[in-house]
Amino acid sequence: MKKIIFAVLLSIGTFAMQAQVNADSLWAVWNDEDQADTNRLKAMDDLSFQHYMRSLSDLDSAFYCAQQTIDLAKEKELKKYEAIGLHNMASVEINRGDLDLCLELSHQSLALRTEIGDKKQIGRSLAMIGLVHRVKGDSKIALEYNNDALANFEEAGDKALISHALSNISYIYSGHGQTQKAIDFLSRALIAMEGSKDPYIESTMLIGMGNLYLNAEDPTKAKEYAELAIEKSKKVNYLAGELQALLLYGNILSSEGEHEEAILICEEVLSATQKNESPTIRNYAFTLMGWTYQELGDYDNALKYYKEGIKISESLNLKSTALTNAIELGMVYKLKKDGKNALKWCEKGLSLAEIAGDIKHQSHACKCLYESHKLLNNGSKALDYHERFLVLNDSLQMKEAGQKLQELEFERTMFQDSIAQAETDRLVFEAHQEEVRKKNKTKNIFFGVGLFSLLLAGGLFSRNRYIKRSRDIIEKEKDRSNNLLLNILPADIAEELKIHGKAEARDFDMVSILFTDFKGFTEASSKMTASMLVTEINACFEAFDAICEKYKVEKIKTIGDAYMAAGGLPVPTDDSTKNTILAALEMQAFISKRKAEMDAQNKPAFEMRVGIHTGHVVAGIVGVKKFQYDIWGDTVNTASRIESKGEAGKVNISQATYDLLKDDPQFTFESRGKIEAKGKGEMAMYFVKGTS
Repeated sequence: MKKIIFAVLLSIGTFAMQAQVNADSLWAVWNDEDQADTNRLKAMDDLSFQHYMRSLSDLDSAFYCAQQTIDLAKEKELKKYEAIGLHNMASVEINRGDLDLCLELSHQSLALRTEIGDKKQIGRSLAMIGLVHRVKGDSKIALEYNNDALANFEEAGDKALISHALSNISYIYSGHGQTQKAIDFLSRALIAMEGSKDPYIESTMLIGMGNLYLNAEDPTKAKEYAELAIEKSKKVNYLAGELQALLLYGNILSSEGEHEEAILICEEVLSATQKNESPTIRNYAFTLMGWTYQELGDYDNALKYYKEGIKISESLNLKSTALTNAIELGMVYKLKKDGKNALKWCEKGLSLAEIAGDIKHQSHACKCLYESHKLLNNGSKALDYHERFLVLNDSLQMKEAGQKLQELEFERTMFQDSIAQAETDRLVFEAHQEEVRKKNKTKNIFFGVGLFSLLLAGGLFSRNRYIKRSRDIIEKEKDRSNNLLLNILPADIAEELKIHGKAEARDFDMVSILFTDFKGFTEASSKMTASMLVTEINACFEAFDAICEKYKVEKIKTIGDAYMAAGGLPVPTDDSTKNTILAALEMQAFISKRKAEMDAQNKPAFEMRVGIHTGHVVAGIVGVKKFQYDIWGDTVNTASRIESKGEAGKVNISQATYDLLKDDPQFTFESRGKIEAKGKGEMAMYFVKGTS
């Protein structure tokens, strides 16, 4: 069940719990020029807080108060209050959705606070900057700023602010799917808040805990936290908290299939916000309604609300919700069999996901595009996106496998500690037995020792059986993770990645590069449906995978209808070139046999060219978000040219490859003379056949 995790766009800092003084009294202080400047500025700060927290419809007034604070502080050269005014103004702008302006104001505030040296205020500005980066999707930068904020709050010894920073860090981990870690940080934040009288921040944290438990598939606990947040927010007239808690509750109901009730809650939220400046909350309400109507099969309403949501997302430059809504729009159009509009929106979603570096949503978008092209019988395009989807999915699985391995290593350590404890218990037990034997005076003592031995032995047996069972589970999970890594990377590279967290690129002097390509692919694919095309390509490539494994040739990648592999890496061997040619000959034999079978059934089939060249390459993993083992060098380009100058049904090799095997009795060669190759000039080429 899909979850919509609502960002909590509440700034941390100046807008914390403040005394609820009557607004008229505060205005009286502000207008009384006989008052001390600091008293007047404090009154204006309180007014700004009241307009911001108590009524989201009064953001203009909050902004006005912040501007008044800045103007007077500048006039009186009170940098502390100028920084407060800038921070308050930034708080307003983040709720208006102007993230860039919020960031600019926050940096101005930070510069002033750094000059003053106030750790609390420095931390508040750092936290605000971190919040903006989190909303923008720059999680790494957000985490750095929030860790810096936490350090400043801890140095200042302010428990409430420490709690704020911990909660922000929790939201960042939540955004990366590390739900338990997020719950741990937010639990620490709530503990740090104990004894504090800040119901606004407490409400925010309760909403966060509800979201986390919803993501952890625990709707009961999620509801408890949502209800607590609604109750706390109502008590202090905290409209933003109440509306976000209501949306959380609606999200929980929708995830449990209570769609009509969820829609009623969304309508209540939209009704409460239609006349104020709360676009972010409206955005989440529209998104939730879109998904809920989609689940109900009411696609017209789903489209309507997704489009409303994407309008707001684009106007606020909220990339994460914009790309999510775009992909969902595409999926709904696909469900309506409207392939043209499905392509339009999924392409937009893919573009946004690529800009954001979001592999998960790139995968979703490629799947949508694959299915949409398939719907429109665009076979070649469907194949391209199907392949991209598989590659992206592999990248996601490998990332998850890496995280799982780290968790398993931690669990292994814990169980090793358990084993050590069991051994200690055994030694204590034996020492006790020896002591008892020495004092073996009476029958009662013998009976006592026997009973103690039975209980302790039973306990040890139970502990050891538990350890063995747990160890077996760990080994099984580790095997699954290892198999996943080996499905994506060569064994040596996977091992290096597990040990060091990275794999260095390496030079290989003698690698045989194999390229295959289907002749007349476009013509053949035009005679097939998209489903038939993908099925046929998969059948061929699965066979090639098995052949490569048989001859210890490393598959590198597929590119459309082309298949690329290499012999002689990551571990060079003396027979790698020979094995690469044997693999190529067997691939051609498979294609020839399959074509004969398909021809007999009057079905379209492929013919194939194969080319091989041998030489120096560089091989390794590039990037941190999307691992893929790849090879580079002129040898790769030359091998591609050799393939393109080949003929269907034959294996074409270069002079360099021929020179290595020309005396091998297992092969016969047919010289083709020198043939012009694009970008290479004339090159000697040979067709190779097996003698048996």
